[in-house]
Amino acid sequence: MIRSELLQELHKANPELRADEIEQVVDIFFDEIAQRLAEGGRVELRGFGAFSTREREARSGRNPRTGETVDVPSKRVPYFKAGKEIRERLNK
Repeated sequence: MIRSELLQELHKANPELRADEIEQVVDIFFDEIAQRLAEGGRVELRGFGAFSTREREARSGRNPRTGETVDVPSKRVPYFKAGKEIRERLNK
């Protein structure tokens, strides 16, 4: 599902809301998750899963085009762990 499909489904389920209101809610939802992760926090949605970040160590990589060795700096990356309820729904 892509963002526009999500907006359409939310509009079908909530016809009393205007499309721009639904889009604003979705924007706020994703912005808040991103902001919390950027601050080093964790976001847990009961029944769905938890978003957090993990630290990746610096390493040596390889440019696939030239074969040249390049240094890849350490960085934080987003991580998602599915909740128990969603895992059970996937394996019915």
